[in-house]
Amino acid sequence: MRLILRSDVSGVGNKGDVVEVTNGYGRNFLLPRGLAFVATAGAESQAEGMRKSRDVKDAAARQAAEEVAKKLVNSPVTIPARVGAEDKLFGSVTSADVVEAILAQKDVEIDRKQVQLHDPIRTIGTHMVPIKLHANVEFPVTVEVVSDAD
Repeated sequence: MRLILRSDVSGVGNKGDVVEVTNGYGRNFLLPRGLAFVATAGAESQAEGMRKSRDVKDAAARQAAEEVAKKLVNSPVTIPARVGAEDKLFGSVTSADVVEAILAQKDVEIDRKQVQLHDPIRTIGTHMVPIKLHANVEFPVTVEVVSDAD
């Protein structure tokens, strides 16, 4: 069954894509939920417009992400934390702490989910934290964790 997607569907395609799906999946899932409509000759030209609109929005989002990356890439972010013996932290520095520090010091608002910190930071020092703002824009931010007694 040939369908045109009205919105992004994970594992199937993006808005405006003409996709070939099984009859049951299209008839029982995509069509009733309004996620797609049947591909006809006229509808395919409409889908082309949807794809162009998506591409323009994607380009604008990518450019905005690159501007934010330029601001953050070469300037470290400092996070004060309580430190115990052997320079180990009381607690840890999480992605939420990194987002909060970036907002306070660089005046740039990013989402916590965009910070690709796999494990919390548990020691003082300089750490490279990857941030992914867009599918094609990923960059490291230097995070300096310092003792708050300094």
